[in-house]
Amino acid sequence: MSVEEQAVRLRTEADEPGWKVDPDDEWGVAVITTVGRQLKLRREAAGMRAGEFAKAVGYSEDMVYKIEGGKRIPRQEYLIAADELLNAGGLIAATWEDVKKVRYPKRVRELAKLEAQAVEIGVYECNIIAGLLQTPEHARAVIGAAQPPYSPDDVERMVAARLARQSVFERDPAPALSFVLEEGVLRRPIGGTMAWRHQLERLLEVGRLHNVVLQVMPMLCDTHSGLDGRIEVLKFADGTAVGRSDGAFNGRPTHDPKHLRILELRYGTIRAQALSPRESLAFIEKLLGET
Repeated sequence: MSVEEQAVRLRTEADEPGWKVDPDDEWGVAVITTVGRQLKLRREAAGMRAGEFAKAVGYSEDMVYKIEGGKRIPRQEYLIAADELLNAGGLIAATWEDVKKVRYPKRVRELAKLEAQAVEIGVYECNIIAGLLQTPEHARAVIGAAQPPYSPDDVERMVAARLARQSVFERDPAPALSFVLEEGVLRRPIGGTMAWRHQLERLLEVGRLHNVVLQVMPMLCDTHSGLDGRIEVLKFADGTAVGRSDGAFNGRPTHDPKHLRILELRYGTIRAQALSPRESLAFIEKLLGET
């Protein structure tokens, strides 16, 4: 990519909505404020005005002020360009390791942290395919279907956050993961036929992992314990756990042992009513063959 092409790309991305700092995210605000201050100090030390710097990196002057003021989250391309322009020796570019985490909503970061620590994760989904199992195309279609719609930039930001959580599959030692998905969800071609096929293939790939149990709740099961909505239970090495259910305890995460026993009872009953793991994979293979 030429310098001119890169500048156009940077300018276009900078003008897109999104990448704003959540004022309620105290850690995120602190990170972006610190990075912005360092960028401003280095720019001023180099004797460059904001307008001159903006033109050199391919961003608007207003965007430079917003980033330096901690109002906007800089992209990796911006940090790399600034590092080279200000001869920072990689110090500015290195801030991306912290900045990239701020891109993800606080709630998603907290969930990802819990998932990264859990030794057991159990999830029942009734309306969508669990986020940990979604392909990029599927996630983009699901998030993009929200009303009122998210901006294209926010959609990509949320897709990236959802996919980042899937690093749980790469952990060593691997956690024990179990998922129960509704048959109706698997039959809905979200994102079109090819995206649907890729999603089914992904489910088969994950379902064959040694630490994953994937089950399908058949539509012929006229009633079961998950009709109230999503259930998620995470257990940790120290014996503690956290759970959440759309239809219980106001949908809020709970650590209460009594509440957790109720969720575990419901989830256990759902698993008993669903197809076996072998039957579930065979069912998904059949669906894939019909697409």
